[in-house]
Amino acid sequence: MIESRTDENGVRRPVIAVLDYGSGNIHSAVKAMEAAGGDVHLTRDRGLIREADGLLVPGVGAFSAVMEQLNAVRGPEMIERRLAGGLPVLGICVGMQVLFERGVERGVETEGLGEWPGVVEELRAPVVPHMGWNTVEAGDGSKLFAGLEDERFYFVHSFAAQQWDLEADGPFRNPVVTWAKHGAPFIAAVENGPLSATQFHPEKSGEAGIRLLRNWIQSLPGANL
Repeated sequence: MIESRTDENGVRRPVIAVLDYGSGNIHSAVKAMEAAGGDVHLTRDRGLIREADGLLVPGVGAFSAVMEQLNAVRGPEMIERRLAGGLPVLGICVGMQVLFERGVERGVETEGLGEWPGVVEELRAPVVPHMGWNTVEAGDGSKLFAGLEDERFYFVHSFAAQQWDLEADGPFRNPVVTWAKHGAPFIAAVENGPLSATQFHPEKSGEAGIRLLRNWIQSLPGANL
């Protein structure tokens, strides 16, 4: 286990690796994770990313650019290895979008990580980007949104996944899918075993965003916040 800092009560703070691949919102994400109770490390060190209690994959900008940046630091391999071992990963904004099979932006089609089926496409709305505060419809049994069902979260995006086609096989629990609406419904968050993601920015969503990140940290194996 990685040695980590403790809080004022001497309780170990879970180690959160934030994947450093060039995303523009990294530092605000680091601060939000720290406020939520994590011992946060901005890193691309493969050993730390493999052993951390949780991995955060932030993302802003174009789907294709984020995939190019991730590939440059072998991000997909690190993400896939964690998930293969059942180790928690959280994606934010474009860090969520790239988890789908592909993205289509301005006629450019880019292959994603393929963790979930589906295509990220432009929002079907009179005005894009979707920028500002919006409510969400949390999926049944959501752990991310526990105690936050009536809160608003901050979105900045023009593209999103707008259809969900994955069901669990056998004894596994169905993914929890949370929806929002801007013109038409789109996927605002997913909780799927060790893999979770939000289309909105928790780090820009005030106290509600911090509480959501704390919910995720508290769900990590061995967490005791």
